[in-house]
Amino acid sequence: MLTLKWSDFGTSSVSGYTVSAQFDNIGGLTDRSPIKLAGVTIGRVSHIQIDPKTFEAVVTMVIGSQYNNLPKDSFASIYTAGLLGAQYIEISPGGDTQVLKNGDKITMTQSAVVLEKIISKFLFNKAADK
Repeated sequence: MLTLKWSDFGTSSVSGYTVSAQFDNIGGLTDRSPIKLAGVTIGRVSHIQIDPKTFEAVVTMVIGSQYNNLPKDSFASIYTAGLLGAQYIEISPGGDTQVLKNGDKITMTQSAVVLEKIISKFLFNKAADK
């Protein structure tokens, strides 16, 4: 079991379990980025690395032990807080009766939407219309 101290949760240590997920693009996600469920912070990103075979980002997360009933088929999406805010992972619970356990992988993911790509696609389409 992993114990992690989260300063924004107060001074007490929060024990938790570790899960990971792979993404094509994590945008500006960083270590210590929040993990949220229904908008409530339930954990933090603990490590980010590249899978040498798939060249995807592997994000390791520590989720608070009180949230030990997340369905195994939960979905992990990377969102941005507001228009230009920090990025975080939002967990959408699935319907599986089996739950995520320490060391499990979340297989269903949605990568970050990169604002620069959206703007350049919009500008490119506008230029093509002329």
